[in-house]
Order: sequence, then C-alpha cells, then structure tokens
Amino acid sequence: MSSMQQVHLVVTTVFGLEAVVRRELEQLGFTNISVNTGRLDFWAPIEAVVTCNLWLRSAERVFIKLAEFEAMDFGVLFDTVNAIDWAQWIDEEGRFNVSGRSVQSQLSSVPACQKIVKKAIVEKLKLQRGGEWIEEGEVEFPVDIVLFKDTASILLDTSGSGLHKRSYRTWIGAAPLKETLAAALVQLSFWRGDDRLLIDPFCGSGTIPIEAAMIARNIAPGLQREFCSEEWSYIPQKLWDDARKQSMDAIKPNLEQRILGYDVDGFILDHAREHAENAGVGEDIHFQQQPFEELSSKRPHGVIITNPPYGVRLSDTPEIHDLYSQMPRVFAELPTWSFFVFTGFEDFENLIQQEATRRRKLYNGRLECHYYQFHGPSPDDGRIARESGEQVKQVFGGLPARTDEQATVFENRLSKMARHMRKWPTKRGISCFRLYDRDIPEVPLVVDRYDDHLHISEYQRPNEHTLAEHETWLEHMAKVAGKVLDVPENHIFVKHRGRQRGASQYRPVANDAHCFDVEEAELKFRVNLSDYIDTGLFLDHRVTRGMVRDEAKGKRMLNLFAYTGSFSVYAAAGGASSTTTVDLSHNYVDWSQWNMRANGFTDESCYHYIRRDAMTFLDELDDAEQFDLAVVDPPTFSNSKSTENDWDVQKDHVMLLDKLAEHMPTGGVVYFSNNYRRFKLDEYALKEKYDIRDISNKTVPEDFRNKRIHQCWRMVVK
Repeated sequence: MSSMQQVHLVVTTVFGLEAVVRRELEQLGFTNISVNTGRLDFWAPIEAVVTCNLWLRSAERVFIKLAEFEAMDFGVLFDTVNAIDWAQWIDEEGRFNVSGRSVQSQLSSVPACQKIVKKAIVEKLKLQRGGEWIEEGEVEFPVDIVLFKDTASILLDTSGSGLHKRSYRTWIGAAPLKETLAAALVQLSFWRGDDRLLIDPFCGSGTIPIEAAMIARNIAPGLQREFCSEEWSYIPQKLWDDARKQSMDAIKPNLEQRILGYDVDGFILDHAREHAENAGVGEDIHFQQQPFEELSSKRPHGVIITNPPYGVRLSDTPEIHDLYSQMPRVFAELPTWSFFVFTGFEDFENLIQQEATRRRKLYNGRLECHYYQFHGPSPDDGRIARESGEQVKQVFGGLPARTDEQATVFENRLSKMARHMRKWPTKRGISCFRLYDRDIPEVPLVVDRYDDHLHISEYQRPNEHTLAEHETWLEHMAKVAGKVLDVPENHIFVKHRGRQRGASQYRPVANDAHCFDVEEAELKFRVNLSDYIDTGLFLDHRVTRGMVRDEAKGKRMLNLFAYTGSFSVYAAAGGASSTTTVDLSHNYVDWSQWNMRANGFTDESCYHYIRRDAMTFLDELDDAEQFDLAVVDPPTFSNSKSTENDWDVQKDHVMLLDKLAEHMPTGGVVYFSNNYRRFKLDEYALKEKYDIRDISNKTVPEDFRNKRIHQCWRMVVK
C-alpha cells in the first residue's frame, strides 16, 4: 500500500462530543469531515492512522472503513464481506476477531452476524492465499461489523485498546472518569493553560488535572502506549518512530502556574500523584487533601472543572444532597471565576438554585450525565469594570437588590435593642439573651447574644434570591451585626433555620466544636455555637427554669427529654433532694453530667443520668419509684434506630403523661411544654389525673417578641 493512498477513516466518540473531536481533527489538518451521531468520517492518507491515534484526546477509537452497504439478509452480508480484498488488509502473520453490534436492523443477532463475517473473511483469505486453512499469527487485526437501520459497516480497528487507555493510570477507583471524557471537559471549558488558575476540588485519582496539564503542555495522549496497527506491514514503523519523535519535540516546558487538585481522600491522592508522574506532568499539578467546604483562592480569575461524586442512586442520600447544597456558598467565595461541573446528579440546577449558562448532555459509561457551565467574567471584563468603578456581575452570589436598605434598618434595630439590654449581664445576671427576632419582616433573622459571641439563625421563607445570593446576603448581615455589637467575626456563628425533620434535627451542621461556658442566674452552662442548630441552652425557657428552681426544694425531680440538663441544674440549685436526667442521646447525657458537675452537683447518689427514651424509661420504672416534680419538654417529632416507635408529641403526649402520673404522688407538679405551633393539649383525656393550668404567657421571657415560641402548662397530679 502506498503511503499516499487514501483510506476512509472513522473516528468514534461518546455521544455529545462530536464537535470536540471534529475540532481536534481540524487542528490536526484534516478536512471534509462528515459528522454523525457518535462518529466522524473523512478520507486521508494511511499515515493519518498514526496521527489520529497519537493525538486525538477525546475520541474513542480510530477505524478504517472497508465497506458500507445495505444488508437485509445473511446472504448479502456474506457476499459483500467476501468481496473485500482482505489480503490487502490482513497480513499473513495476522489474526483477527470479529466484534459487532446491531441497532434497529433486521439482522439483529449479533453472534450470527459475527460468524457470517468471520466465515466470509476466512473463505476469501483461503482463496487469496491458496490454502485449505488460515494460519493465525500474533499480529492483531480487529474487525467490527456495525449494523444500523439495515446499513452494515465493515471496520478495521487501528487502535486496539480504547484511546482512553493512556497507560499512566495504575489504579482504578469505584467510579472512574475516562481520560477521553476528562480531556473533553477541559476542552469545553474556558481554561487554555493561560494565567487563569485551574482547580479540581473533587480530583479523585487526578484524571481531570492530568489531562489538563497534558493539553497545556502539548503532550500527545497516545505517546506512552502502543496500538495494534503499529505491527501492520503497510504502516511502516518509520512513520510511528518519526511521529513519536515529533511529538516529543512538540512538548512545551513545565507550567509556570501549577494546577490544583483537592480531595478528602488521602489514599486516592497518593494514586493521583503517581498517575501524574507516569503521565510526565508530576511537576505541573499540586495535589492536596482538603474538604470541599474549605475551597478558596485569592486569585481574581480562575476556572473550576470538576466531576463531584454522584454515583447510581446516590443523589437521594443526605450526604450527597448536603454536598451539592454547599456549592453555591463555596462558589460564591470565587466571584469572578467560571465553573464547569460534570455530574449525573438529578435536578442539579434546582438544588443549587442556579441556572447554568450552558449545559451539555454527555454519558459516563451508560449513565446519562450533564456538563453544567457557569460562565464568569473574563479577565478583560474584570479590568474594564475595575477601571470604570462598576461591580462585576458574579456567577454565584453577589448582594441582591435592596441589601443596603435592609442592612440599614437592621443596624438601627440592633443598636436600639443593644442599648435597651446593655445592663442585663450586670443588673440581672443574664449574659445570654435574644437581641433580635425577625423584628423587621424583610430581615427574617434571629440574633442571640452569648456573652461576647453572637448566634445568628434564620427563618426559612420564600425570596427572590438565588441560593448563592442568599448566602452572600446572610454573610453581609452577619458582618453588620458584628460591627454594630462590636463582636469579632470569629465569634459570630450563622445557622440556617428551617423545619427539621426526623434525624436531621440532631445531625451536626459542622464539626468545629466551638464550646465555651456561659452564666445564667449564677449557674454555669456549656454551649456549642458551631455544631448544631440548637446551642445547648434554650433561652426561651429561662423563666420556666426559674419556676422549677423555686419549687424544687426537697423534691425528687425528674427531667424527661432532658437535652443538656439545664432544668436539672436549676432543680439541684433549688435544693432538690434528687434529680433524674433522662435522654436517649449519649451526647446529651454526657453534656448534662458536665453541666451538673460544673455547678458542684457531683453526688452520684443524688443525681442520676439515664440514657433511655422517655416511654421506655417510664415502662421500666418500679411501681414504688416516685417523683414530686417533673419537667417534660419533648421535641415535636423524633425517630431513632434505638427505639421501635417514633415519637409524635401530638399523638403520644396523653399516653406519656398518663404513665408519668402513675409515678407521682397527689400534689406532684409537672411542667409540660413544647414548641409545636399546632399542638393541642388533650385536656379532656388528662382531666381525671391532672389539674391543668396554661402558663405560656408567664414563661416566655421579655426578650422574645414571638410570644408563641413555646407553649407551657403547669399540671398538678390529683
């Protein structure tokens, strides 16, 4: 075969990447390219086989098309394949296997088609070589029969292994991203190896950063691997040798600015470093163990290209959902960057409340995914904005309209309340109180002061902000509060306050463990402002705790659903002869013990701590065991793997209070409260056992403008 002889080449690709591969082919100098779904056809000299295999980054394989024809029956299939000059294509020392696939064709049996094609080739080679059988050698000539809508294509695979096998990967994880797809993601982004920083915050075994570095340094993706067509006699070895030498000469120097790859898994990062070294780009990438929420950069412009975890059916798990929910907040910290996220997570844009600039459907194996592109301002846009004094429109976040106006009224209200309550710590002994409780409807926040700290939470309500804009707005309001109240930023903790369901009401929102001690009524309590929605001390029960202390003297006190045991501390301070603190949580039982001991209540014969759900505790009590004073402050709803039944305060409160009455003498007092807005106490069902008085209005502290923060009853056993 002459080196100038034209062959019909077919380059296959993943659905959706045809335009990327076409651009690669054009950059390699090929023209008149016909594009179809998943494949590109063009004519070129035989040496194009070498060029395409060495240099195509996003293609799957390179084929030579030997024939294309209508095949409605096996006879036509056999005759047409048999008519091909197979001796021209398969060397005498060669061997071949036939692969196949059939889509919407009458010849639907792929194994039968493979057998017919192989038989036709064998018969033709026997005729051409003048023998009774074909001696197979070691050189591979893979043949493909592709049937699509009754059109058959006979292809000779020049690649052998798929082009994604670059040979640098030595370890494959559970959900690998193909090298060819990773290269396409980079080529579809804005990053061109220029002065923009490139970060992959979920880099895994390093495929995206490695492919990006190879692109930036012009390293041929096939340089370190072999192809089956290297051993074919009609493609001279000199073509391969010369092409590889030219490829080596074309490699650019190391990158001046290293690519950054982050992941939480140190084991995987070790493999990423090894892969980068194998690919020749070890000096061009910095891999670092880091959780996604810590992603940050001071660079004014950059690009995020990433393939975060999703997996099959993982999009329904709380962990993955929470991870994706963090993206708007994290990305908002990079206001002038562009973001490219490849994921199979369902309903991604709705979850992050941000519409992509562009999206492209792609497949990772057989899993349908999308490549979401969020285009930030270019470096030129940023320069023009800075020179004109205008604010650059960022992709994620940015302060919404009317933020300044809202901040002003919020600041004025906080200043007023701070002046009003400035003497509470010294005059009343109250260092933890509510300063602001959605006083202004447009600023639906709660601001609580804990000594020299602020705990800010929000009420969920509809607004026109995107999720990232809301995060930016919330951060801005927190800074306003810190400035007005003279509290440093590292003493301000912000929480989202929404309806907590099931286990989510107990799940940590952080793991910073910012704990410290506060005082209330000359008693000491430990609070944690960072890790949970609630802090460890319910400020709205300050008055109720005082009532319990006032009548605890000499009483046997029971604290059900004890949380961190603050009612037990007050009862012990009031002279209770004993306290029994009951909660299902190990953490809260330990917390309760700490609070008691911090106040000097260490006698284990008087102060008892029991880890049990309230119903089970009452069921297991001896009939003779009695309590004179009880506090019952249950959650609205609770479930736990430790109990067979869920707790529902509306459904279960009568049963619980009935059981409790069996262990209290006549005249025993129960303080029963909860914060379920629609709760209705079933007084009719309880009237035989209790005299009931609603004391809600008397128990809500004056710093709580929301007088329905809880409901509370004082019940006396008949």
